[in-house]
Amino acid sequence: MTAVDTAAGLPAAAAAVDPGPAPTGRRGPRRAGVRVARAVLFTVLGAYFLVPIAASVAFTVRDRGTGGLTARWYTGIPSADGFAETFGRSLTLGLLTVAGTLLLLLPTVVLVTLRLPRVRRVVEFLCLLPLVLPPIALVVGVRSVLSWAPDHFYGTPLADAFFALQEPDLPWILVLVYVVLALPFAHRALDAGVRAVDLGTLTEAARNLGASWPRVLVTVVVPALRTAVLNAAFLTLALVLGEFTIASLLGFRTFPTWIVEISGASPQLSVSVSVLSLLLTWGLLVLISALDRRRPRTTA
Repeated sequence: MTAVDTAAGLPAAAAAVDPGPAPTGRRGPRRAGVRVARAVLFTVLGAYFLVPIAASVAFTVRDRGTGGLTARWYTGIPSADGFAETFGRSLTLGLLTVAGTLLLLLPTVVLVTLRLPRVRRVVEFLCLLPLVLPPIALVVGVRSVLSWAPDHFYGTPLADAFFALQEPDLPWILVLVYVVLALPFAHRALDAGVRAVDLGTLTEAARNLGASWPRVLVTVVVPALRTAVLNAAFLTLALVLGEFTIASLLGFRTFPTWIVEISGASPQLSVSVSVLSLLLTWGLLVLISALDRRRPRTTA
């Protein structure tokens, strides 16, 4: 057999061996069924979230007197009695809680990842404990301590510290409790970010160049974990801006308690403020996503 005959016989042999593409008669209906199921699922989930919001918006823009549409319940929010005070207080509490949570968890997660990997499970278990402990039980314990401690330590600096924690204008006790409540969510976000980057190489390179540990944490770790830090901050801030039970039982006037307070006298204003709060939360989430997209990506 010559080389020409061999070359000519190769396509025929390949055609005899290769059976060709598998029949696609069943793939079409299967893919169509998946698309239909996906569309139905997203439609149900979208209706579950959007229908109550649409009903709330319709309730707030309806004028009971004329039956028409009005926006006065939204334009009147900034001048509503108690809005600026309570929203500013809750926002301050949220920022302090974010700072406290990050100052507590970020060095801990980095230290556990770099130096103490054996205690990772212990730290994770301690951070997940607030999910097991009901908030009502936590607030009852905190309230009991706040009630008997000043009486037992009256006239001492410890009693003054307990009184300072309960200052109505800025209740620091809420910051401490909110830090505990935010531990599961912030730890999960930071832990996922730490697992996605090689902190060992980054910190070792920075230390070899002479950077101190605080500088490594600020200039190397935080930029590397920017998305994780933003997610942890967002979850913590959203938790504080929406928390009602603890603030109400401890007797502090925050933004969520103010919304419930005005719901009896002005239900439309209460619902309109709730809708704007939800939109604000979504806006923060979109902002975090936009900041993450602007981060330069490494290419192969």
